This record gives sequence, C-alpha cells and structure tokens, in this order.
Amino acid sequence: MRRPRKPDTAAAEADERTVRVAALALLAGRDFGRVELATRLERRGYPVEMIAAVVEALVAERLLSEERFTGQFVRQRAARGHGPVRIRMELRERGVADADIDEALEASAEDWSAIARETRRRRFGAASPADWPERARQSRFLQYRGFSAEQIRAALGPGEDTEP
Repeated sequence: MRRPRKPDTAAAEADERTVRVAALALLAGRDFGRVELATRLERRGYPVEMIAAVVEALVAERLLSEERFTGQFVRQRAARGHGPVRIRMELRERGVADADIDEALEASAEDWSAIARETRRRRFGAASPADWPERARQSRFLQYRGFSAEQIRAALGPGEDTEP
C-alpha cells in the first residue's frame, strides 16, 4: 500500500489555473469520474472549493465526462473477463451514481453469459466440470469475477441434475 503524500504547501496556495493544469495532466493519462478526479486533486493538497470549480468547468467543456468514463470502464473490465456485478461495485467505489452505472451497463450490450463462458474456458479449459466439487470451484471463481448465478449456470453448462 502506498504511503499518503505530504500535502504540498504550494498546492494549498495554488490558483485555479494551476489546479486546472493538474487536472488536465491526470486526464491526459486516462478518463476519470468526477469524484475520482476530485479525490486525486484533494490528495495533492489543492483547495476543495477550487477543485469543485475546476471540475465543473471541465464538465462544461466536455473534457470530463462521467458517461464516457463509465462506458470505457465497462468495456475495459468486460474485456478482462469481469462480470456486471463486480463492474458495478468498482464503479460505486469510484463515486459513480447508480443511474449512470445502469445506463453504462445497458448501453454496453455485452453478452455477459458469453463473457462468463470465455472466462471459465480461459481459466479451466474447454471441458465442462467433471464433478460437483470442480463445478463449485469454477462457480466460486466466476462469482468472484462478478457474474450472476444465471450467467454462471450458462457458463458451466447443464448440471447433472438437469435433463438434456
């Protein structure tokens, strides 16, 4: 775990232009949500009221977009084999509103069952689980990755108690 930075005394006396440059430098690396960007700037020691003004200006100029951030985040995590439950949790941790998360997950049009199947296949191979302990192990793995029970059932294939 990283040690927190000591607040920069010059940052506390910074003007709005300095905060804007710092925010744009962060945004040059990747997209951020509003809350996450504000938190990063606060950690650097900039005044909260100045951060709020800069963030609002960036949103107005469309340099900072919660919609763009959530859409990109969902696509990136889905490509890594994460499910909608885990993606939702991670976006909440980053301060994204539930309505924005729902909108991004619906707009992504991902086939979550197919992603769960592919994630299972990459981890455990093409063969279906041979017995219940192996099925449970694979199920736990997919649950950890953020897939729902329905998506996990689709990924594991028919169980021994179902008819073909």
